[in-house]
Formats: sequence, structure tokens, C-alpha cells
Amino acid sequence: MLPPFDYFQYTKIRNAKRREREVRFASLSPDYHTAFSASDKAIINKPIEELVGDVHNGTISPVDVVRTYGKVAVKAHEKTNCVTELLLPEAEQWATTEVNLKGPLAGIPVSLKDSILVKGFDTSVGYASKALNPSKEDGVIVKLLKDAGAVPYAKTALPVTLLSFESANGLWGTCRNPHVPEYSPGGSTGGEGALLALGGRIGIGSDVAGSVRAPAAWSGIYSLRCSTGRWPKTGVDTSMPGQEGVPSVFSPMARTLNDLAYFTKSIINMQPWKYDFTVHPIPWREDEKNQACNKQLRIGVLKSDGVIPPTPAIVRAIDTTVDALTAAGHTVVEVTPPATADPFTGFNLASQLLNSDGCVTFNSHRYSFEPTDPGAAQLSRIAYLPGPLRYIYYLYVRYVKGDAKWATVIRGFGPKSAAELWQLTAQRELFRKTWHSWWDSEPQQYDFILCPGNATPALPHGAMHDAVSSCGYTFLWNLLDYAAGILPVGHVDPKLDALPYQGKRGYKAALKSIGHNHAMARGAWMHYDAEKMAGLPTAVQVVGRRWEEEKVVGYMTAVESALEQAGEKYSILEVD
Repeated sequence: MLPPFDYFQYTKIRNAKRREREVRFASLSPDYHTAFSASDKAIINKPIEELVGDVHNGTISPVDVVRTYGKVAVKAHEKTNCVTELLLPEAEQWATTEVNLKGPLAGIPVSLKDSILVKGFDTSVGYASKALNPSKEDGVIVKLLKDAGAVPYAKTALPVTLLSFESANGLWGTCRNPHVPEYSPGGSTGGEGALLALGGRIGIGSDVAGSVRAPAAWSGIYSLRCSTGRWPKTGVDTSMPGQEGVPSVFSPMARTLNDLAYFTKSIINMQPWKYDFTVHPIPWREDEKNQACNKQLRIGVLKSDGVIPPTPAIVRAIDTTVDALTAAGHTVVEVTPPATADPFTGFNLASQLLNSDGCVTFNSHRYSFEPTDPGAAQLSRIAYLPGPLRYIYYLYVRYVKGDAKWATVIRGFGPKSAAELWQLTAQRELFRKTWHSWWDSEPQQYDFILCPGNATPALPHGAMHDAVSSCGYTFLWNLLDYAAGILPVGHVDPKLDALPYQGKRGYKAALKSIGHNHAMARGAWMHYDAEKMAGLPTAVQVVGRRWEEEKVVGYMTAVESALEQAGEKYSILEVD
């Protein structure tokens, strides 16, 4: 069907998929719709390493474990709209016939971002055009999981473009934050963030600019952004196939740090390089993890990226963590990034690399009038401007509005020729070299860098229209390909975290007082309201070097230990 009449094809597919999902939930055994029993709660609260032991010795049935987490998925979906494809009751069958119950993840249910291929189920990635086409075989990640003993049981929500910290699309609707439903759970792996916060245990998502870290920070869970080559990445679908300027990586997410560590170790010990040609043969180095969490550390703290300063709730999370680390005997010093490779330069470079096709590919999958992400729509409008008009727009923003930073992004945004892309790639490599040399030299030599996971707590639905550029605290580390983890610290307090200036324009006065009253900062801060955000999680980010996943998990352990000693350890949502 030709545009614009293909809109009717979109609505037909949307309605069919939503009916299909409703039927799958409604047709589950009544047991899936009952309240959590004492045995369910025991399963949910037991570390997965112990749960695996129970499956190994036969004291618990893997089907019982699947049924418990099926209940979790049902209740979490009712609250947040987090599930796209429900893999029950097939998961029950897999738990007895397909998975390796002698493996390191025996019987452990794992939820998956919708973009991961599972035999017999769609991989729509939120696009109607990709629906009604079930995968003919499991993707590499699912094959590896089953060989390790894990049981996939749900696929979860994401934004239609995979380029947003929201998780909404026309096919499945809007995924809601598990703490405050008027807010986003993060994105693009937001469905995982919501499900894990509400009782799920282990999930897998992808990250190209913060997509497993924003949901962890905004939903109150843990995640680890792996460097390229440490985790499988084939056997998936995406909105931007072929984009390698800032490579996307698949990475683990979990409800607790203990589970994140055990799961990551288990997958890498399965030798994923034997499953996927993109994985480097680097075994898990447990000694590096143990050393990282059992020594006095030298920590660099990057309190602001110099572009979008952290809002008061995030400032308090960073300060709380710094105080706890200092009290635990660690050395914490403020970071001054290399002058020729500062975070804004990195953001601008990464933005051009990521969208070097001029936003054509992620829009090519949409039917006419099929809803898109509001942030991606903003990017598309700029990218689609003819060169002369974009330059006029740049001049207006730079010299009339007086906004040098946003003007710089606008001027370089748009489709690139092959020659231009090569030049950008060369700049990326120089940027990486500069950071590598800087970190190794005196006086840096940090064990890790502590920084915000985002300038704000979770933002309300639709806010990416304004805050599309609010990803610098995560995007920088994607450009550098550094390993980075998120751990929650606390919650927004309506009094402690209020802006110092009152009124609807209080955020402008606050930004002006610290010298950051420009469009990129305003786009994020305009939605900051500590009273409405009360109860949303706050988090910090722990950044290590490339291929240092073991150390980053160890550093996260050291941070959480310091917070616990200071009486500040985060409390996950209770399952009820």
C-alpha cells in the first residue's frame, strides 16, 4: 500500500498486535494472576547464584521459577505496560526441554529487549512494518542463554527509533515509570528498567548513547555498559543497521548488584566468542574484580559535563556518594577533562557519527503518520533541512539567540558523504587517543571516574521533545567505548532537591546563576520539578576503561559498600 494510505496498514497491524498481546495475557493459567505467595517472594528475593544451586540439586523446579517470574511480568505489565511479547507458556516448555539445567544460569528467567530475536515471536522494534514476521530461529544471545540454563520469558518495551530516553511507540503504547507513572522509565531499554524494578531479576538491553544506563538510573536498578566485543551483538534487529560510528552494544541489567555480577560472569564464562564472531576471546577475570573492590581507590569525580549541569537531586546523589567514599578511606578528586577532548566536543562528534545518514534509516521503517519519538522528530527536522537553510538556522541560533553550543550541534548535523564520515571517524580515534593518554598521565591515574548517569531524574512522557540532547553523561563513554555501570543511590526529595528559585521559570534563573542558560540545558531543566518527581530514583555512574568490565563491577561493589557503611544504601522496590 502506497503512502499516505499505508497509514491504514499501520493501524491494522497495531490493533492486531495489541489484541494478540491481550489474548496471551488473558489465556495464561489462573495461577499467573494470583497474589504472590510466600514461596514466590522467597524465589524473588534469593540471589540467583543460590537459586541456580537449588535448581541443580533439585530442591526447586525450574518451572516453578518461571511461573513466579511470569506473575512478576503480569503485575509489572499491568502497572507499566512494559511487555511487548509475552513468552509464556512457551518458557515453561523450554525450562524442561531446551535449556541446559546443569548450566551456570539453570532455571533463571531472563527478560529481553524487544530487539532480540526469539524463535516463533516477532522482533518489531516498535515498528508496525517489522511486525507479523516471527523469527525462524533464536538469535545468538538466546541460544547462549539457553545453553547456560536461562529461560527467556518476556520481551520488553522500547522507543520506535531506539534513540530516546523514553520507551513509547505507536505499536505498543507508552511504558511508564514503576515509581511515578507520569514519568518515563528511561530508554531505549525502558521496558527492562520497569520490569526489573518491579521484581524481575535479569535483563539484556542495548546501549548506543546510554540505553541500558538511563533506564537503570531512572527506574532504580543496576546495569553495565560493556565495551564492544565483550558481549554478543548478532541475532538482533535494530532501527539503524550498519551504523558503526558509535557502535551499539548489548549489555546486562539486573535488580541487584550481586545478580548483575553473577550474571555477567556466567555469560562471559560461557565463551560467547564461540557463538558470535564479534566477541573478543577475553575470559572473565575474577581476580581483577576482587582487587578492585578490596583496595583503597583513587577516584575522579566529574560533577558536571560543562554542558548540562546536574539538577539538585543529582547533585545530592553525587555528593552523598563522594562523602561515603571519602569516609570509607578512598581518595576522591575533581576531574578536569582534557581541554582538546572535552565532553561537549565529544557530544558533538558522537551526534554527527551516530546520525551520519541524516536520520534516514530509522525513519525508513515507519508507515505514513505512524508515531515517532519526539526527540527523534526534532533530530530529523534539523537533519532534513537543506544545507543553506540549516546554515541560516545556525546563524540565527548562534548570533540572534546567542547560543553557541546548540548552534555548533546544528551546524554539523545532517547527512554525511563517505569522505566526511571518514574524517569524523579519524576525529573519533584522535579523541579516544587523547583520553587514553590523559587518564594514564599524572595527576589523573584514576581507578575510575564517578559522574551522574544523567543530568536529571526521570523526565515526564514527551519530554524528549525538549531534552533530546540530554545524554552527554552517557554518550561520552560510548564514543570512548569505556565500560560503565549505573547504581541507584536514593530518591528525589521535594524539599531537599527543590530549585533555589520559585515559579515556572525558576529553572532559567537557576541556570543563569551558574552560567548555563542555553537551549541544551534548558531543554532538560525545564521539566525538573522536585515536588512532582518525589520518589523517583537518583543514581550515579561508575566509569572504567575499555574492556574493564570486571573492574567496573568491582568498583560498583566498593561504591555500594561505602554507601551501606554510611547508611545510604538504596532500597529496591518491595514486591507485593
